Amino acid sequence: MSAALVLTVAGAVLIGVSLGLLGGGGSILAVPLLVYVADLPPKEAIATSLLVVGATSAVGVLPHARAHRVRWRTGLIFGLAGMTGAYAGGRLAEFIPASVLLTAFALMMLATAAAMIRGRRSAEGRPTPHELPVLRVVLDGVVVGLVTGLVGAGGGFLVVPALALLGGLPMPVAVGTSLVVIAMKSFAGLGGYLSSVQINWGLAAAVTAAAIVGSLLGGRLAGRIPADVLRTSFGWFVVVMGVFVLAQQLPPAWGLAVGALAAAGTVSVVVWGRRRRGHSGQQRLGQPVRQHARTGVER
Repeated sequence: MSAALVLTVAGAVLIGVSLGLLGGGGSILAVPLLVYVADLPPKEAIATSLLVVGATSAVGVLPHARAHRVRWRTGLIFGLAGMTGAYAGGRLAEFIPASVLLTAFALMMLATAAAMIRGRRSAEGRPTPHELPVLRVVLDGVVVGLVTGLVGAGGGFLVVPALALLGGLPMPVAVGTSLVVIAMKSFAGLGGYLSSVQINWGLAAAVTAAAIVGSLLGGRLAGRIPADVLRTSFGWFVVVMGVFVLAQQLPPAWGLAVGALAAAGTVSVVVWGRRRRGHSGQQRLGQPVRQHARTGVER
């Protein structure tokens, strides 16, 4: 067994842990792992990652389902809508250069990471929805599915923010539900790729088996870690991987510099967003005081 294969299988365990624990991040690890460690061509790596992440997600959802951390209606509708976009994206990817796909992949990672780290506006006092509105789920599913098919991302780094930030689901529930969506979209995207890409099935089986083991471990840990810690850790993890992938697509002389600028830009967006939320919160806290001052009454 070669050193590259050993490293690839070891990395696959981390892919599974990421999926089981965070509901995403599998493809963020899988694509660079298969390209830079297993030395697969980018499009073959993307297709293989869809197989690995799809199978791993399907198994990884089991511990979340047993712990009642899955919104099945939302997940199935999102997944069905995403499958349409994923298959179309997989077919479209045949006509797009691999370097363009990987660069777009890295940029989306950074944008999504900023949203995850900033978090959503305070939802204190609002009821947690049991299921999300069908129209929103369908629209988000098609868009995220198209991205899945194009760049080989199972979509967890987009699905989790869509469910947690926009939909208002608790982070552990968003994680569990995202695995249903990822499995469905990944297999649809793989179907689109198989028309133009050949897969090394032996390597894919070894990586998938290792990732499944990791996903079961990650699923057992998911309910024991605070939601804010999960969300923030996931965001910074995506920043690191996004900068790495972006730097790899640029000439060595300035790849590191552009990666550093991208990371700095992401941090700036996060800081600006938090300050803006903090300022808005102070205004809301101060508003009742001003109203009471006009009436001359204090509470």
